[in-house]
Amino acid sequence: MNGLPMTVSDPTLPARVRIHEVGPRDGLQNEKTAVPTDVKAEFIRRLAAAGLSTVEATSFVHPRWVPQLADAEQLFPQVSGLPVRLPVLVPNERGLDRALDLGAREVAVFASATESFARANLNRTVDEALAMFRPVVTRAIEAGLTVRGYLSMCFGDPWEGAVPIEQVVRVTKALADMGCDELSLGDTIGVATPGHVQALLTALGEAGVPTSRLAVHFHDTYGQALSNTLAALRHGVTTVDASAGGLGGCPYAKSATGNLATEDLVWMLQGLGIETGVDLTALTATSGWMADQLGRPSPSRTVRALSHKES
Repeated sequence: MNGLPMTVSDPTLPARVRIHEVGPRDGLQNEKTAVPTDVKAEFIRRLAAAGLSTVEATSFVHPRWVPQLADAEQLFPQVSGLPVRLPVLVPNERGLDRALDLGAREVAVFASATESFARANLNRTVDEALAMFRPVVTRAIEAGLTVRGYLSMCFGDPWEGAVPIEQVVRVTKALADMGCDELSLGDTIGVATPGHVQALLTALGEAGVPTSRLAVHFHDTYGQALSNTLAALRHGVTTVDASAGGLGGCPYAKSATGNLATEDLVWMLQGLGIETGVDLTALTATSGWMADQLGRPSPSRTVRALSHKES
């Protein structure tokens, strides 16, 4: 767009960032009504065509808990042939069985750094949830799958308030020790600030969890998602979760608003000269299309700005 954003590179930042696109799963699971399966499949295909190399497709959670993703068995075969990584969430061994039956090659488990959210999200204590995930991770690794560990409430909890850094480190290290290839640190209610991000990443490094295994997952509740992402990049993190069009929240944490919008992230990274492989024009068009499907405008500032210029 007329040479904008102008590229001003920073040699202290990573040369390339992999965006872990969560819109089809984390974004759509929070919709009040279920999106048709064919629309979800088309959304994933368009995201892949826009250059996103990792698109989280769906979740094999019991439909009673996340009815918006009850069509996982119908959706996954429609997109499984795409030349991109298509991780799926699995809460337990039954979920893993369902994913394996459909040929999934990447799975994710989702833990909590706090007891309150573990109870709300999984109906278990933190340690009971970790015990449930251990055989899931072990079996997935034995089957040759890549395993991601999500950790929610790393920076604050709506019931407990501030979350001690050492508490987050303990649970993150437990997921790492059980064999998760990648660990995504979630700011589920969007309360993190850059200094807090830096402090947690430093503490994890001191505990023996290398930055190369970490991803960050920020929500933009207080407008801090991009500044927190930049803090993580300065620390050496090279995997960032984002949701096309800023879709999503968390059905079990009502104060959680939308995820960091992928378009806003790509705009910032382009300006910093950081490669992503993403075509921002195609991505913006995809999010505009999905906003039309959902019947409301995209919350992404970049989508709104670029769409306005086009019109």
